[in-house]
Amino acid sequence: MTDNSSALIYDPLKRRELLSVSPNPGVTTDYVVTLESRVDSPPDGWSGNVLLRYVPDKQILDAESFLDYTRALGGRAWPSPEDIAVAIQDDVNNELVARWTRITVTTDANSGSALAGHSITVEDRQPQWDNRPLLDGLRRY
Repeated sequence: MTDNSSALIYDPLKRRELLSVSPNPGVTTDYVVTLESRVDSPPDGWSGNVLLRYVPDKQILDAESFLDYTRALGGRAWPSPEDIAVAIQDDVNNELVARWTRITVTTDANSGSALAGHSITVEDRQPQWDNRPLLDGLRRY
């Protein structure tokens, strides 16, 4: 791994450069976007799935950029899945500024632990936004 790629995964500003956004085509409509990808870490790390759900505000996240972003995250052995879930939430919130976001990170069952499963969910929303009927229709985790 080069020094440049190390900076990419350790520096939040460099990581966030991988996330690109476009104007929301339905800025007056609440709808849920779901993106799912994998993080495959080095042998001493863990691997698993990342599920991002969000209700856009003024912008939408370009799906291919999210794929590139999660691939880059795999270049680092994160201390825990909680660390990566919080980092993704911070990065997405900074670049996207969605009405609501939920990040769920689920580790692979064979990731070096005897646990049958390990999943982390972090959620955030804009202070005045609420659309309970829309969110109630989603699977919780």
